[in-house]
Amino acid sequence: MSGRLPDFLGIGAQKAGTTWLFEMLRDHPGLAFPAGKEVHFWDWYQDRGLDWYRSQFADAAPGTRIGDVTPGYAVLPAEAVAQVHRAMPDGRLLFIARNPIERAWSAALMALRWALMYEHEASDAWFLDVFRSGQSLGRGDYAQCMETWLSAFPRERLLVLFYDDLVADPTGVLAAACRHLDVDPAPVLGIAGERLGRRVNAGEGTPLRPSLLGPLRDLYASRIAAFQRLTGRDLSHWLA
Repeated sequence: MSGRLPDFLGIGAQKAGTTWLFEMLRDHPGLAFPAGKEVHFWDWYQDRGLDWYRSQFADAAPGTRIGDVTPGYAVLPAEAVAQVHRAMPDGRLLFIARNPIERAWSAALMALRWALMYEHEASDAWFLDVFRSGQSLGRGDYAQCMETWLSAFPRERLLVLFYDDLVADPTGVLAAACRHLDVDPAPVLGIAGERLGRRVNAGEGTPLRPSLLGPLRDLYASRIAAFQRLTGRDLSHWLA
């Protein structure tokens, strides 16, 4: 079967700018995403086998570094992450962290569309059920996500980026991602400023209900503290 496995994975987080990063990186001549975004092999399609996974990248130009950006990979269990490492022992990982309170609200608004509801039709109780669900909490528990991936991959293989930096300095974030992937940032740093700062797959911009802020702070205070300890970055403003 032709094709080869990816050289790197974008593993999340959901609603944190992964689509923006994908759109910017695919302009780089040294990077290739022949399968597009969100291949979902490691979380949905493992039963299709590694030969199928390789075939998704068969069109990659020789000499390019292949990527698979699938935010769902962030919450893979440890045994699945170990399988990833066995298949891709030299793989590099990109993870974007966004304030988990903002991420939870953005994801809940997306869930509203799946439920065929408008925001004003959903009660606080409905939103709290979504926030407290295993999937929502898991996707916002960045420390746990990071620890799971680091149970198999060396720390230097995982680059943690921050949505706050993406907003403030998109060029810097893009350059850091390129350097981590071992490609020269120069070809993409010339992207027009207007496009570089454009939000991709932006949400509706509906502000968080004040009545939900307290419960979300309670849910995420300890998780933010744990992630702060892991990254060494002051994240106190996430609770402001």
